[in-house]
Amino acid sequence: MKTERLVVKIGSSLLTRKDGTLDITQMSAFVDQIAELHREGVEVILVSSGAVAAGKTELKNRPKLDTVSARQLYSAVGQAKLINRYYDLFHQHGILCGQVLTTKEDFATRRHYLNQQNCIRTMLDNSVLPIVNENDTTSVNELMFTDNDELSGLVAAMMNCKRLIILSNIDGIYNGNPKNSDARVIREIDVRKDNIEDFIQTSKSETGRGGMQTKYNMARKVAEEGIEVIIANGRKTNILPDILNDKQELVYTRFIPSKEDLSSVKKWIAHSDGFSKGKVVVNAGAKEALTGNRAVSLLPVGIIAVEGRFEVDDIISIVDEDGSMIGIGRTTYNSDEVNEVIGKNNKRPIVHYDYLYIEQ
Repeated sequence: MKTERLVVKIGSSLLTRKDGTLDITQMSAFVDQIAELHREGVEVILVSSGAVAAGKTELKNRPKLDTVSARQLYSAVGQAKLINRYYDLFHQHGILCGQVLTTKEDFATRRHYLNQQNCIRTMLDNSVLPIVNENDTTSVNELMFTDNDELSGLVAAMMNCKRLIILSNIDGIYNGNPKNSDARVIREIDVRKDNIEDFIQTSKSETGRGGMQTKYNMARKVAEEGIEVIIANGRKTNILPDILNDKQELVYTRFIPSKEDLSSVKKWIAHSDGFSKGKVVVNAGAKEALTGNRAVSLLPVGIIAVEGRFEVDDIISIVDEDGSMIGIGRTTYNSDEVNEVIGKNNKRPIVHYDYLYIEQ
């Protein structure tokens, strides 16, 4: 087993019973597996769902609440229950764990992003296993992660992990409806060649917010950043050590990582499309240059329009004349300044290459 750093994401459906209570037997099995990896020198960052589901079962005869208030209440109670259980289970293996609660806003600015990165790195350097979850007590609808699949991808990129393992309740991505007897798991996906959107099931689990579509969308982007992504069945015995030991008969979906080595800044920007403050529209020549094989910055001469208001260092989207997404980046101009230099030569870049991510 090679020494490495990886993120393991465990969904709510794997951590709770049908009645919504925490499945302590299943939790203990996951902790046993992670403890085995830990002893082998693998740095594991655990992204764990289950707090909201755990909180629901503790609150009886509750008043009727709106969706956001209910989620805040359930998570406040359930997160304490969840982390205490993890603490006790890991303590039995002589492993100290710590809690990291985050919100989407914490990934929106470079300063907050680096603060989180430093926190988790310090925990790993001191042999403390980080357990990450969304801080649902302060999140509201427009600022929530799609689900913990999205969060796990952000964390994997932020911590420069080599691998992200998403544990679900099915074996992977199928080439049809998993309930059909002739459906088979797609063993490998090359994100630069394979287009399998038609195979993706859009249903969601009863306990989680996401589904296979969000897993696939996130996995594609993370693999494009050079991180191997595996979607596997968490109910299979000893699944995590078996994956790392390359057990041949094991069935799961593997996203082949790109060989492109993105910088830490580019990885942050790649996941920042949800924080865009505005858009710039570019002409056909600029689009061709940006999507070509050469490293180029976005220059004012290629811009034909500006949408929205933004300041220096804000994240902006770059679109073509049809409105199709080309990329995202951190701007060196505010929106008024961009309007002043549209179409002009010999001006500094609107977005420098080092702060530019082009969608594949």
